Amino acid sequence: MFKRLVILCIISIFSFHQAQAALKVVPLQDVTLEQRAKDLSLELRCLVCQNQSIESSDADLAIDLKILVREQILQGKTDLEIKQFLVDRYGEFVLLKPLFSGQNSFLWLTPVIFLALAFLSAYIYFRNMNKTQKDESADQ
Repeated sequence: MFKRLVILCIISIFSFHQAQAALKVVPLQDVTLEQRAKDLSLELRCLVCQNQSIESSDADLAIDLKILVREQILQGKTDLEIKQFLVDRYGEFVLLKPLFSGQNSFLWLTPVIFLALAFLSAYIYFRNMNKTQKDESADQ
């Protein structure tokens, strides 16, 4: 009986905390502004969860960022200004899709370089294979 009471207390405390966290983010009155806030929140990384957007995260920092995004929208800032504000504050890691810049150009260009090298290698391999087959057939 005592075990059940303890388990029930733990579950109720945990669920109360989750419900309280969800209540912190107050939806905006304007439906288009709220949708804009949600869309922007999907583009921002939760710094606690790392590979999750702040929209889908329940971490306290993600909730604070959702509130911050809504405050910035109410101040009349554009999405680009809000993103830049967050990048200035938390670094480029806060963006789920990082910007193309000189600092990270190598990361963006590496897949293209490897793909080009793969095609070049395949071309050279098949060209040499055709040459050896022609040489073998000429020798016979």
